[in-house]
Amino acid sequence: MTRIISGSARGRKLKVPPEGTRPTSDRAREGLFSSLQVRFGFDGEIVLDLFAGTGALGLEAASRGAAEVTLVDDNHRACETARANAEVVGHPAVRVVESRASAFLAGAARDHYTMVLADPPYDLSDTAVDEMVRALVPVLRKDAVVVVERHVDSAEVDWPEGFETTGQKLKKRTFGIARMDMAIWRGPAA
Repeated sequence: MTRIISGSARGRKLKVPPEGTRPTSDRAREGLFSSLQVRFGFDGEIVLDLFAGTGALGLEAASRGAAEVTLVDDNHRACETARANAEVVGHPAVRVVESRASAFLAGAARDHYTMVLADPPYDLSDTAVDEMVRALVPVLRKDAVVVVERHVDSAEVDWPEGFETTGQKLKKRTFGIARMDMAIWRGPAA
């Protein structure tokens, strides 16, 4: 059973489709969100949850104070589940978009998101993940934090120039078989 861990919707149960999605474990979500809360906070954040599945990552951010959350997934059943979960959480500014991540990013507002939580399928190639990260650049505001969940055996994300990947705020986190790669978008080199 998946639940919202903290914030205004704490303890509310989220639906999970019987197949086709791999929700981030409660343990991994709790560790990730505790880390993000301490380092960045959620108040006023504009969050993009790519490969949203049930919407658990984006809805956790909404519960913790994000101003706006967009959940994107190309699986119709997952989007129906995410919509139902958004109603359970009751955040007024949660939007569910049924789209491939690449198509969504190609048409998304520029310089808009302050936080991206991406949980691509573990079988998505490392090259495809790196392309997705490069496609994020135009939609990020300066100092946006980006988290990409990968299997621990996957290659680390190849962050393009303009991303800060070192420092105390950006330590990698591993939870069971999940590894969270983090970076901050600082913008193109001057």
